[in-house]
Amino acid sequence: MVRTIKTGLALAALAAAFSLQLSVYAQEPMKQDSMKQDKMQDDKMMHEGKAKTLVTGKFHGKVHKTEGRATIYQEADGKLVLRLTNFKTSNGPDVHVILVATTDAMDDANFLKDNTEKLELGKLKGNEGDQNYEIPAGTDLTKFRTVSIYCERFNANFGAAPLEKF
Repeated sequence: MVRTIKTGLALAALAAAFSLQLSVYAQEPMKQDSMKQDKMQDDKMMHEGKAKTLVTGKFHGKVHKTEGRATIYQEADGKLVLRLTNFKTSNGPDVHVILVATTDAMDDANFLKDNTEKLELGKLKGNEGDQNYEIPAGTDLTKFRTVSIYCERFNANFGAAPLEKF
């Protein structure tokens, strides 16, 4: 009798785990489709001449391997957008995209000092793939010259892209 109860409980646990896996798996294609649709809209906007390229730079990783390109566009209405393309970095907790008032973020000691001005653009949307971040109106791009992928929890610069005129 005890064996039958244990077997029944084990089967119930397996069934619950299996149904949970299926629901997670079912949500993943929807998320990917949504990301693909956003990417197609972004690409269309950027390539139809509606946005002007201002500055761009390639990522390099110091703490974690980070690659891809960061480009700042100015849309027809004057709004500034940071676009990460062919982007890839390590997964991490509490990772953010920030603009840094420095020519590069190679030196973690200087980059992490409190007196280095930083501008938060938001949490990293994903550790792989193209993504956009709005830049606040009035941001001085002559001052903020580097994009950093920054892990707040560990106070670490995952990677940086020094920006140069296009």
